[in-house]
Amino acid sequence: MLFYFTGTGNSLYIAKQIEENPLSIPQMIHREPLHYNDDRIGIVSPIYGHELPQMVKDFLQKFIFQSKYFYIILTYGNRHGGAAELTKKFCDDCGIHVDYMNVIQMVDNWLPGFDMDEQKKIDKNVEQQLHNIIADLNVKKSMISPVTENNRAAHQQFLERMNQTVPGLWQHLFRITDNCIGCGICQKVCPSASIRLMERKAVYFSGNCQTCLACVHACPQKAIALTVPEKNPQARYRNGHISLQEIIRANCQFLSA
Repeated sequence: MLFYFTGTGNSLYIAKQIEENPLSIPQMIHREPLHYNDDRIGIVSPIYGHELPQMVKDFLQKFIFQSKYFYIILTYGNRHGGAAELTKKFCDDCGIHVDYMNVIQMVDNWLPGFDMDEQKKIDKNVEQQLHNIIADLNVKKSMISPVTENNRAAHQQFLERMNQTVPGLWQHLFRITDNCIGCGICQKVCPSASIRLMERKAVYFSGNCQTCLACVHACPQKAIALTVPEKNPQARYRNGHISLQEIIRANCQFLSA
């Protein structure tokens, strides 16, 4: 049994290589039962600010997992900032024993910091990383990915930068421009129902946004702009192995969509 969270397909791609039918956290978090029991249970998730997305944290807090082997795979782009250590502490606080946790570097889709055209050119050796992780899981290896002082320092620097930003900045990261044609794709890929079509135009509702950027990357008109500068406003990303329909099935919160 494997659960995943994805915005632009990276974590979904990893999850599909590990289990044939992984389960989407944005879909499962609203369902019963609250208890899962399996020989092997895993989580695949990106990290935002070196930590789990809030929805993944809510999922881990809400559900009870009983398994002989519980593992977590964290996808990241530029640097992980000691994400394994931060995630283990969170799981410990939730009473979840993690047998194996590893990180895997992929395309960084954080538009304020990275040009997607440039990111896609970088060979991050994803397949070899994935091969090693799957080999570990197949023998149920016990391991938590090591964290260095440099990793911890990177996270501390991030926190210091965040303390200097406007409170609630990430909940006001988007604006819908006049380029919107009301296609509804943004509504369908949003895992938190933070974007909805109203009078044939997308409207953003702050408060529960996961900052996964799925809506920005998926908009065919580039009608969702950031309220902060970005490296290349014309470049967008979706994992090349994952279709738009797969992300919609994973994230759509509207049954009629």
